[in-house]
Amino acid sequence: MVNILLPLLNILLYPLNHSLPFYSKKFGILHQEQMGTSEALFENSREDEIVDSEVKNIKEDVDEVCNKVNQLELTMNEVEQFYSVANKKHRNTLKASSLWKDKEKEKQSASFKTRQQDSICLETDASKRMQALTSEFSEILSDITQHKWAGPFLQPVDVVGLELDDYYEVIEKPMDIGTIKAKMEAKDGSGYKNVREICSDVRLVFKNAIKYNDEKDDVHVMAQTLLKRFEEKWLKLLPKVDEEERRQREEEKKAQLDIQLAEEAAHAKKVRELRVELDAVDRNLDQLRDMAFQKCRKVSVDEKKRLANALGSLTPEELGHALEIVSQDYPTFETSGEEVELGLDHLSHSTLWKLKLFAKETLLQREKSNASLQRNKNTNVNCNNQNGNTNKRRRSDTEMKTFRKRSRKPSN
Repeated sequence: MVNILLPLLNILLYPLNHSLPFYSKKFGILHQEQMGTSEALFENSREDEIVDSEVKNIKEDVDEVCNKVNQLELTMNEVEQFYSVANKKHRNTLKASSLWKDKEKEKQSASFKTRQQDSICLETDASKRMQALTSEFSEILSDITQHKWAGPFLQPVDVVGLELDDYYEVIEKPMDIGTIKAKMEAKDGSGYKNVREICSDVRLVFKNAIKYNDEKDDVHVMAQTLLKRFEEKWLKLLPKVDEEERRQREEEKKAQLDIQLAEEAAHAKKVRELRVELDAVDRNLDQLRDMAFQKCRKVSVDEKKRLANALGSLTPEELGHALEIVSQDYPTFETSGEEVELGLDHLSHSTLWKLKLFAKETLLQREKSNASLQRNKNTNVNCNNQNGNTNKRRRSDTEMKTFRKRSRKPSN
C-alpha cells in the first residue's frame, strides 16, 4: 500500500518539488537521473495545476504516517530480538523435555499473578528463616567463645606485638571470631548472605592457627579442639541449612520463571498493540490513498495511449494484477473470462492513475532484473574468456617445452 501511495504523491507534488520523486531516498524509489524507459513512458505533463495547500496537507499526513511506521519498526525489532534469543535458548532441548516444560510452564503461567502478589510474603518468610538459622548459629558460636581456650581466637592476631614477621606470608586471609560477629551484625549490606559463609569463616579462624603454629604448640592444640567441637555442633544444624538452601533454589527458580513470564507477557502485549496500531496505519493509508487519487489531474489522451501500450507489454500474470486493480474500483467488472475487454476511456481518472503507477513500477522492476541478468552474463563471459586464455597459455607452454625437448641434441 505504501508503494502505491508514495509514487502517486510524488506525482501530485511535482510542481512543488520540481523533481521526482520527493521521497526517493527514504523509500528506495529511483532518482530522476536513474529513470529508464519506463519513466519516459509515463512522463507527466506540467500544464495541469494542483492546489498547493491540499498537496501540502497530504504530504504532512504522509510524513506523520512515516514517523509512526518508524516507531513501530523499532518496537517490532525489539520483539523479534526477544523471541530470537528465547528460541536459541530452547533450540537444543529434547522433544519430551520440551513437552514437559510446556505443560509445567502452563501451570506456572496460570498461577503467575497469584505468585506476583505473594512474592513479597515469600521474601519476608525467607528473611525470617534466615534470621532463625543465624540465631541458631549464633548459639553455636556463643558456645565456642565461652570455652576456656577461646581467648586467643576472639580478636585479630597481634602480629606486631608478638613479632610474627612471617605471619602474612603464611596466612593469606586472617580471621577471628570478633570480626565474624561484627560482620553478622552489619546492617549496611556487607554482612553474610547465608549461614555457610559464616561457617566457612569460623573454620578459617582455627585452620589458620593450626597452619601457622607447630603441632606441639598450645595454640595449635587449642585450635584443633575448638574446631572439632564446632564441627560436631555444625553437623546438628546442617540438615536445616540444607533444607533452607533447597527451598531457596526452588524459590529462585520460580522467580526466574516469573521474570521470564513477565517478559513474555510484556512482549505479547506489545505484539497485540502493534497489530492494533498497524491496522490503524493501514486504514490511514487507505484514506490517504483515496484522497490522493481524488486530487489527481485528468489523464490525457496521449497518456492513455502510452498506458495501453504499457499494459500490452505486461505478462499474463502481471496483467491479472492490473485487472484486479480495476475490479477493486468496479466490483461488477469480470476478470475470470479467457478474454477481457478493458476500455480505458470508460475508467475513472483515479483508476487510470492506479493502473499507470502499477505498470510503471512493474516495468521498472523488469528493467532492473534484465540489467542484473545482463551484468551476470557479462561477468560469466569474462570469466570464461579468462579461463580460455589461461588454458591457451598452458598449452602454449607445454608445446614449447615439448619442442625444446625434441630439439635437444643427443649427448655423446
